[in-house]
Amino acid sequence: MRRLIPLPIVLVTLALAGCGSDDGGTTAAIPSSDASAGTTPAAATTTAASTPSADNAVTVATKAPGTCKTVSDPGPKKAKEQKPTTKLKAGVNYTVTLRTSCGSIPILLDQGRQPKTAASFAHLVKDGFFDHLTFHRIVPGFVIQGGDPKGTGTGGPGYSITETPPEEAAYTRGIVAMAKSGADPAGRSGSQFFIVTGDDAGLPADYAIVGKVTGDGMTVADAISAVKTDPTTDRPVKPVMIEKATLTEG
Repeated sequence: MRRLIPLPIVLVTLALAGCGSDDGGTTAAIPSSDASAGTTPAAATTTAASTPSADNAVTVATKAPGTCKTVSDPGPKKAKEQKPTTKLKAGVNYTVTLRTSCGSIPILLDQGRQPKTAASFAHLVKDGFFDHLTFHRIVPGFVIQGGDPKGTGTGGPGYSITETPPEEAAYTRGIVAMAKSGADPAGRSGSQFFIVTGDDAGLPADYAIVGKVTGDGMTVADAISAVKTDPTTDRPVKPVMIEKATLTEG
């Protein structure tokens, strides 16, 4: 089983974890697949830069199945969210669809086991928080990570929640979970999330579970996992963008 090791300084904040802090003072990181990467998801900072312009988000090439479009880097996005106060409807299935520059990834939210985490993720989707954000960390055969408005692994929504994952939590292929820093308690989350692309990430039950990829979503996740990255940072050489995130019931 793979163990995530804290990334060197700046990268530690990019690791698997996707937690956010109330005031944006921490970074979010995910455990890494090698000894040079972070061991635990880090929290995300909330300080944001400028909002991406419409021009920056324009796609400049078409996409064939299993491939990715060429898109412009959207740059950092100014985003500050209020902590959600409403719950999702009990007994209702909710699906978040991430329309990315590589295709669409549907995610069935796991509100049965992690209702607070699912409600927070849905809240961010409904507010358009994830629109024009990127996957800033890609480790083939391990995870792809996104949800940071700064695009560096150090950003978040301006709030955090904590919901302890179930003891039997397993981070296997297709599971979507929230990133956090090693200093954060189990189940802390903000906006950074990761999708497991390997058979088993080998992580301890520390990361709040959002849900699981359904349909043909893993074909798209695999296409993202296959893009060229900088081996020293795990950042994609060319941007991989979440163009739009939507929430549906039923």
